Amino acid sequence: MFIPLLFIFSLLFASSQASVVDFCVADLSLPDGPAGYPCKKPSTVTENDFAYSGLVPGNTSNIIKAAVTPAFVAQFPGVNGLGISLARLDLAVDGVIPMHTHPGASEILVVIEGTICAGFISSFDNVIYLKTLNKGDIMVFPQGLLHFQINSGTTTSLAYASFSSPFPGLQITDYAFFKNDLPTELLAKTTFLDIAQIKKLKAVLGGTN
Repeated sequence: MFIPLLFIFSLLFASSQASVVDFCVADLSLPDGPAGYPCKKPSTVTENDFAYSGLVPGNTSNIIKAAVTPAFVAQFPGVNGLGISLARLDLAVDGVIPMHTHPGASEILVVIEGTICAGFISSFDNVIYLKTLNKGDIMVFPQGLLHFQINSGTTTSLAYASFSSPFPGLQITDYAFFKNDLPTELLAKTTFLDIAQIKKLKAVLGGTN
C-alpha cells in the first residue's frame, strides 16, 4: 500500500503546483521569446482578444497565383500559449503554395472549395505522400516536413490550415535558395543546378550575388 499511496500523494502535490492560468493573451508591444509573448495584464484583456475577423480572401494576383492569410499569434493574440493557430489558403486556377516547411508545428488542411493536389516528403528516405483532395477532405502534414499544395482543378480553391502552434514558422524552399545573396557558385555546387538557371531564378524571386 505504501508505494501506491506515495504515488497518489506525489500526483496531488504536483497538481497543487500546476498553473491555473486560463489564458495568456499576447502583449504584442513586448518582444517574444522561446515560450511565446508575455501575457497582457488581465485587466486589459477583452472579448476582442479571443475573436478575429481577418481571414478574408487573399490577393492571388502574384507569381504563385495564391495567397496565405494567417491567424497566428502576431495577428490573433488570443492564441498565445494555446498551441493552436489557423490560416486561410486561396488558390487561383494553377495556383501553388510552393514546397515549404513549418519548423514549429504540424498542420491539418481542410478543403472548403475546389480541388487541391497536396503532398509531403518524409525526412529520411524521401518518400512522397501525394493526394488529390476535394471539398470536405483533410490531410495532415507532420511537423518540419517539406510539403506543398497545388490547385489541380478548373476553379478557384479555398482551404483552411490549422497548426499545432501559435507561430508555426515558415521556410519556403524556393525563397530560401533564390531570394537571398548566397553566392551563385555555392548554390550551383550544393544544388547541382547550372549557373544560368540559378541566375534566372534569382532574377525572378529577387535574389542577388
